[in-house]
Amino acid sequence: MKKIVFKKDINSPNSENSNSKVELTSFKNKDKKESDFKFTPETVLDALKNVMDPELPVSIVDLGLIYNVETADNNIDIKMSLTTPGCSMGSAITRQVENVLYALGAKTVLVEIIWDPPWNPNMMSEEAKNKLGM
Repeated sequence: MKKIVFKKDINSPNSENSNSKVELTSFKNKDKKESDFKFTPETVLDALKNVMDPELPVSIVDLGLIYNVETADNNIDIKMSLTTPGCSMGSAITRQVENVLYALGAKTVLVEIIWDPPWNPNMMSEEAKNKLGM
């Protein structure tokens, strides 16, 4: 496992977010045989509906935490957020994402935690809002 954390360039066009951190976690699937399963962004999202927020009875997909999914030859890149920058369950959620995708035969998984745009409750699915009484 390789983890890289860096601060956004203060000279970037979005300098108002200059103090935001981006975390990248890359995992390689060394113990699994190559799978016949072919990942698409849709199949990744379907699989990630099994990853529940540890504090809420709602999946990370229905919470709107998954911002982007890219797949190529069973290598998966995910850009996602957390409900708050100080979320203490971030590493547990990242591990769950990795475990679910490797169980289906992913070769590599790169999870990038991003804070722009910031997550807000309007990003939740209607199903999630109903479950949470919103």
